[in-house]
Amino acid sequence: MAGNSQRRGATRSSNKKGAVAGTGGKNRRALEGRGPTPKAEDRTYHKAHKAKVAAERRDATSSGPRAHDAKSAARGGRPSGRTPSRTTRSSSANEVVNGRNAVLEALRANIPVSAVYIATRLEADDRTKEILNIASGRGYNLLEVTKAELDRMTDGSVHQGVAIQVPPYDYADPEDLLDRAHEAGEPPLIVALDGVTDPRNLGAVLRSAGAFGAHGVLVPERRAAGVTASAWKVSAGAAARVPVARATNLVRTLTEYKAAGCFVVGLDGGGPVAVGELAFGKDPLVLVVGSEGKGLSRLVRETCDVVASIPILSDVESLNAGVAAGISLYEVARLRAAED
Repeated sequence: MAGNSQRRGATRSSNKKGAVAGTGGKNRRALEGRGPTPKAEDRTYHKAHKAKVAAERRDATSSGPRAHDAKSAARGGRPSGRTPSRTTRSSSANEVVNGRNAVLEALRANIPVSAVYIATRLEADDRTKEILNIASGRGYNLLEVTKAELDRMTDGSVHQGVAIQVPPYDYADPEDLLDRAHEAGEPPLIVALDGVTDPRNLGAVLRSAGAFGAHGVLVPERRAAGVTASAWKVSAGAAARVPVARATNLVRTLTEYKAAGCFVVGLDGGGPVAVGELAFGKDPLVLVVGSEGKGLSRLVRETCDVVASIPILSDVESLNAGVAAGISLYEVARLRAAED
């Protein structure tokens, strides 16, 4: 499939509506960087900007110190002391995270834990020893159960003798991912999933995102995989370190990211430019991965600045979402390292 991407500001030869093909890496001048991502309070669509304007209006009409309002506006209107990420919607039921790596990473990241389950006659290693030390040190409920009970709790998955029960996952706001990059002093790198429904693919994307320095993963609120126990397991604990945001409307959120200075790059086997040849790899980027069967949806494809491909052998039909995201993130990391 050919990319229908359009670089904002590109000249049209007529007034006829329609997508303009992206230039990809063929014209570097046309794809110059958009500069640093504006601060949250400087983005007109961001709630921090609205809070800042409201605070300025109150200052203009009344006297008295407004230090608290200014600080609140700078944090995006959040109450003092509230962590800026993972602050919104959550799943509706407790999740069981299992596997030694996933459990250990979750405990290291101070994810809230309701109970820790250890199999009887467990063959200990360095990971299980650290798990026990953390659990006992924090006063978690430590329960010894049979292997059959763990099998039942984890739906027969490979639990390696350990599991934890965690509260529902708290999703971040989409704007929080940009704020995270700004706080780190780095150009944003975000992975957006367009209709990916397999939680194992989400887990694989989270693992790659953590490995290659992405600032978060964006998923649609509906008809898409969320952070479940399966995603936790495959992520090998990366779900504890990489925030996941939910978008009520993916196209609208991608448009807001573009307004904030990000290039939106869709991944598709028929893209006109290879992902490793993007002319703006060092700029703020949102990589959009399509669903397992249909790829990028039409509206998402039309929202992308460019559609890029991963060159593969002709006898291989396609790559799954997790593999495609991992390869693309590696290529972006390589481009950024080469340009430093």
